[in-house]
Amino acid sequence: MRPLRRQGGFTLVEVLATLVLMAIVLPVAMHAISVATSVADVARHKAEAAVLAQSKLTELQVTRDWQTAVLSGDFGEDHSGYRWSAELAAWETGTLQQLDLHVTWSSGGREQSVTVTTLVDTEAD
Repeated sequence: MRPLRRQGGFTLVEVLATLVLMAIVLPVAMHAISVATSVADVARHKAEAAVLAQSKLTELQVTRDWQTAVLSGDFGEDHSGYRWSAELAAWETGTLQQLDLHVTWSSGGREQSVTVTTLVDTEAD
């Protein structure tokens, strides 16, 4: 008589152990993917807001609109959801003022913002 040989395949215990392991690992992996996606979205918004802020700050400096124009607005349909506001603050010397430009947007139900700052000369032409 020949001894019985086990056929290829998995036993019920091996299959159940694999299912339990997958039930533990899969939710953790999905949560990690969700967190990574959320962080990437925040980074993308901040990068876009920084570019918009720098562009608007340069525009205000070149046109000198910071002296006379309304210091708030939005970026139009191309960048809907982003708003900007600017404010002047006194600086240590008499002819310089600090120009702060804030870009804000909503993400995940929370207000986010980026601020860029420069110095402007109030007496320059």
